[in-house]
Amino acid sequence: MRIIIDTNVLVSALLSESAPPGQLLAHWRQARFRLLSCADQLEELRRVTRYPKICARLSPALAGRLVNELSGLAEMIENLPSVDVSRDPWDNYLLAMAQVGEADYLVTGDKADLLSLQRHGRAHIVTVRDLLGLLGQVLG
Repeated sequence: MRIIIDTNVLVSALLSESAPPGQLLAHWRQARFRLLSCADQLEELRRVTRYPKICARLSPALAGRLVNELSGLAEMIENLPSVDVSRDPWDNYLLAMAQVGEADYLVTGDKADLLSLQRHGRAHIVTVRDLLGLLGQVLG
């Protein structure tokens, strides 16, 4: 299974390992799915984790460790095409990554812009809870 995790979900996972986003990252670390990422996402993760409201709740070392983990263990997608599908232009790189990386799922908490699309190419756009349910069925 090839999966993209939106940056908002990754940040939530850093804030609480026991919450559903943290559980999803644990499944990845246990090699239960292939995680796709790209340079744009790593840069977004670096930028977002420097916001004052995030820094107040998250150690920079923890954020840096996730960036290193993603760059070393995730399948890095390159040469993203221009995609103009989401109402939020900052989300279009995720859709481009889903397209080029032939993702099965794009996991997000973004109800207004991404979840409302439901699909992009072959990728189903789902919530963390939806994917955790699917993983539970697959892993039995």
